[in-house]
Order: sequence, then structure tokens, then C-alpha cells
Amino acid sequence: MRKKIRVAILFGGKSAEHEISWLSANNVYTAIDKDTYDVELIGIDKKGTWQLQSQHILQSLPSSLKEIQHTTQQLALSTNNIVTTQTLQTQQKIDVVFPVLHGPYGEDGSVQGLLKVANIPFVGSGVLGSAIGMDKDVMKRLFRDARLPIGNFLVLRENEKADFKKTEDKLGLPFFIKPANMGSSIGVSKVHDKEEFIKAIENAFQYDTKILVEQYIKGKEVECSILGNDDPIASLPGEIIANNEFYDYTSKYIDENGATLRIPANLTKKQIKEVQKLAIQAFQTLGLEGMARVDFFFTPENKFYLNEVNTIPGFTNISMYLKLWEASGISQTELIDRLIQLALERFAKQQHLKTTA
Repeated sequence: MRKKIRVAILFGGKSAEHEISWLSANNVYTAIDKDTYDVELIGIDKKGTWQLQSQHILQSLPSSLKEIQHTTQQLALSTNNIVTTQTLQTQQKIDVVFPVLHGPYGEDGSVQGLLKVANIPFVGSGVLGSAIGMDKDVMKRLFRDARLPIGNFLVLRENEKADFKKTEDKLGLPFFIKPANMGSSIGVSKVHDKEEFIKAIENAFQYDTKILVEQYIKGKEVECSILGNDDPIASLPGEIIANNEFYDYTSKYIDENGATLRIPANLTKKQIKEVQKLAIQAFQTLGLEGMARVDFFFTPENKFYLNEVNTIPGFTNISMYLKLWEASGISQTELIDRLIQLALERFAKQQHLKTTA
């Protein structure tokens, strides 16, 4: 009998997206092929402590999404494995880690660097791609240098004075303000006047020390999923029709009537090929691996503008990344299998690299 591959699903984390990570982890655990994989659940609480968790913590998720439960099985990384901190006893060897940690400390290269130093394979982009994909400022600068279509933007840091008139002159009204390193539309505001401008800046700086001010681009919100390492493929694109002011946190996760997902998007065959090509170019420009969701605006003038990428997209049952692949003929179970195999293939290739001169 073929030995099962042991997968650790890593979820929670020190992020404002902690709760969304629970939902993603629950769905990955439910969809993963249990005949092929043995699964360990590792929860990270909001203080950063790693702990073994039982499947019941995911399957009995309360609507309020309480924090990770403290157990006696606190964990630490050692070379090639994970150990309990109390006894330093090695757990059964982990073959690959599947991080579903959204936002800072999980999607930004932090955990990826930790796992790489520990020589443990993991799903998704490496340190550099994760860090770039998380920082919307650096991301957009690379897109601009690669001559990919993006809207105008400004960057503000905590020690800089924000000037509403200069911002309006540069970007017009309305415009968006968001933390540079955050996802799930947390800390994002749409600004129409000076009063909203001041409140939006205060709100965004609660989540990051650097914020982005972005031009409002009128058009459809179109998303495309990417899968692969060296030769990535793109899914059919989907369209988000927000029923609120914009596709905010409430629309994504709380209000089931907050948005309508149209899959595939209402585009011509030529436009579908164009957005798929742009999505792959964006993925490769940032040096991403494994997976990403690439978000666009599509204007009435039939022009695509890159908005951002998400290197650990939502894995909830209603998340676009999964739904787009399902519409493209890849089930959730097959998708998870492919992502794990991509992680193991990359790790095997890296093991052949020389580490001495």
C-alpha cells in the first residue's frame, strides 16, 4: 500500500484576517483527499503560539469565530520537522505544510521563510513572491516597470502629512485608501470628500505603517485564478457585482447578499484570452509560485487594469479562487492535490541546488 503524505494545514495567525483563515482551513480540511493524505491541524493564536488542534475545532466553528483554543500540544519548528515545546518530542514527520494564513505573518513571507529555514516543503509562493504580493506599493511599482496596466496611486507613511487637495488633483474623486499590507478589504475606504479622507487615513493606519491611495477606476471587477510554478495556467475569469458601495469585508464574508458572483465573467472570447494572459504575466512578474488570484478592473472602454494579486486567496466554500477552478473543470479536491504536488516538486528541485562553492 502506498504510504500517505502527511500534510499540516496551518491556520489562524497574528493578523486581522485570523477569522477568515479558520473558514479557509475548514474547507481545505473538508475537501482534501483523506485516502492520499494524513492531515494535521496546526492553529496559530493571535499571540503567535503554534498548537496542535483537533478536527472538531474546525467542524464546530461558532458563528462568532472565537480564537484558537489553547492546548497542551504547543509546537515549535526544528530542522525537517515540528516538535512539541513541552517535551521536545518529535511529532510524526510532516511531509508538506499547507498554509492558509491570510494577511501579515502568514501571507507576507514570514512563515514561508521560517519553513524554508526548517527545510519543510510548503504550498504557495516563496519568501520573495509572498512579500511582494503582500506589499501593494512594491507590487504596483513592479507592475509599472513591467509596463502592465495599472491605475495611478500614491503612498503615504505615518510621518508624512496627507494633503487632500493635492491627492484630489492627482487622482480625482472618489478614490480608495487602504493599508499597503492587508487583505480581505480590511481597512479599505472609498473617499468622496475631505472629511472621509481624514477618517479613511486614520482607519488604514490602524493596520499598517504604510498606506496606499488609489485612483478609482470605474468598471467591472474581474478576477482570474492562477495555478502552477514554472508554467502556470489561468482559470476562466469571474466577475464580482457588488451590491454595496464596493466589494468590502461585509460583502465578502458576512452579508450573503452583498455581492453576486458571475462565473464565467460576461466577456468575449478575445477578452477572456487577454485577461488570462495579463494574469499570468502579473504572476510571473512578481515571481509567484503555486497559486494566486489576480484582480482586475474592466472599464466601459474595454480596457483591463490590474488591481492586485492575492498569494493565499480565500479557500472558503464561496471563494472565487476555488469557484473559478471548478468552472474551469478542476474540483476542490483535485486543486488541493495539485497544489501539494507543486510544493513537493519545487522542494525536490531546490534540494539539488549547490549550497557550497
